[in-house]
Amino acid sequence: MINRARQVLKEYYGYDSFREKQEEIITYILEGKDVVTIMPTGGGKSICYQIPALILEGLTIVISPLISLMKDQVDNINNLGIKSAYINSSLNNIEINNILDEAAKNEIKILYVAPERLESQAFIELIASINVSMIAIDEAHCVSQWGHDFRSSYRRISRFIDLLVDRPIITAFTATATEVVRK
Repeated sequence: MINRARQVLKEYYGYDSFREKQEEIITYILEGKDVVTIMPTGGGKSICYQIPALILEGLTIVISPLISLMKDQVDNINNLGIKSAYINSSLNNIEINNILDEAAKNEIKILYVAPERLESQAFIELIASINVSMIAIDEAHCVSQWGHDFRSSYRRISRFIDLLVDRPIITAFTATATEVVRK
């Protein structure tokens, strides 16, 4: 499977080889293992979940706390030819419903959502009917109440995962983690 990952890396991103640790992380994910990764800013964390998302069957949900980061990520990967979308407070209900319809039809490969979206019953019901292959938690330091960016909605991620029919692969990525947050 790592050979397929290298093909995807070249085809979509134009790189011949992975950066340090990316191949190891992607291999773990493709083997169906959960992963927590701390990499420096600019270290290529997003490729570590985007490439498996393209290989795995089903939707990848990326939980991200920042509207601007979601928009940048979605714009970038859509420009690469990867169908993705985001749902956050910057969208109106019609836009959100259109995105959810596309997700239900398997027309979206990667869906970025704010953690608060996991508290929406309508979202939960729809996602429960879709094959979710992976959940990637971006800026995962926000999970820790000892982190400087703690968001209470991150506490509900495990409850959301439990509501899914089949448990997806769970990955978490951050560049910001003090020693206390790492523990």
